[in-house]
Amino acid sequence: MNRNWFRPWGWLFRPTSVAGWVTFSLVLVFCIQVFLAFDRHSHSVSDTLYGVFPYFVCSFLLLDWLASKTGGNR
Repeated sequence: MNRNWFRPWGWLFRPTSVAGWVTFSLVLVFCIQVFLAFDRHSHSVSDTLYGVFPYFVCSFLLLDWLASKTGGNR
């Protein structure tokens, strides 16, 4: 099985396999859903940002960790 799901691209990683694209897409869809759920009930922009921040940070840190483990060397 090919373990190279991602390839280093500067400071970031870009998906290079189907598994990488699926993982990236799932994180992106999750973040969009979280944004829409918080934005629906917030009263201001700062409410939305404070609400989505923990979810976005955890999601993208998990994606970065997974990309660093399944990608090449930086």
